[in-house]
Formats: sequence, C-alpha cells, structure tokens
Amino acid sequence: MTDLILMGLFTLAQARIELDKLRPVLDELVVVRADLVELSAALNPGGEPTALGGLPERKAAEARLNELMTDVQQTGAELKGIAPLLVDFPADLGDLPVLLCWLEGEDALTWYHRVDLGFAGRRRLPSV
Repeated sequence: MTDLILMGLFTLAQARIELDKLRPVLDELVVVRADLVELSAALNPGGEPTALGGLPERKAAEARLNELMTDVQQTGAELKGIAPLLVDFPADLGDLPVLLCWLEGEDALTWYHRVDLGFAGRRRLPSV
C-alpha cells in the first residue's frame, strides 16, 4: 500500500487496481444483499416462504453483508450505498479534491464528483 492510500488518497491508476481487486467482494455483496432481502420478506407476516431458509439464515446473511461492507471500507474506498452499490475513492484531480466514483453495473471507473457536490455533481473523467 502506498503512502497516498494510507493518507486516504488514491491516484486514478490505484483506484482502478483496487476496484479490480474488490470485484469479487462487490459481486458477493450483490448476491448476499438479494438473499437478505428475500429472507427478510419471507419472515414478514404473510411473506412467501423461501428455500433460502429462515431467521438463522437471515442473521447469517446480515452478518456476512456487514463483513463484506467492512472489507470494502478497509481498502480506503468509501462505500456510499448498497442498493445500488456505490463506491468512491478519495483522490485529487489537479488541485481539486474529488471522489472517483463507481456505480454498480459500470464496467470501469470513469466518473468523479467534487467532494462538496456529491453524486448529483457526477462527471466523466476528462481523459476517459
């Protein structure tokens, strides 16, 4: 890990490498998220039974979801949402503090937004 990542900043290249490393975690997070929703719905009054199990399986899915979210956060990336997944990587674009922004379903890390503007200020990276 470089000093930049330790300080909380990624270069674009580092963020893209980290996103690639995180793909298996993010893929599992999507599956566990769906399982948790299905298990929760089945446990509601009048809910449809599910082959996934019951309360013990729901609790296990919730614990696993928390582990996966922690795995993402421990890289220095910021998990901003889980439905859909939204992962930000703190960086600088020139002299401007930004968050390199990846949204579930995107193939690559090609967006950013200023820290003070949030997702609504999302723009394509200039060199993409």
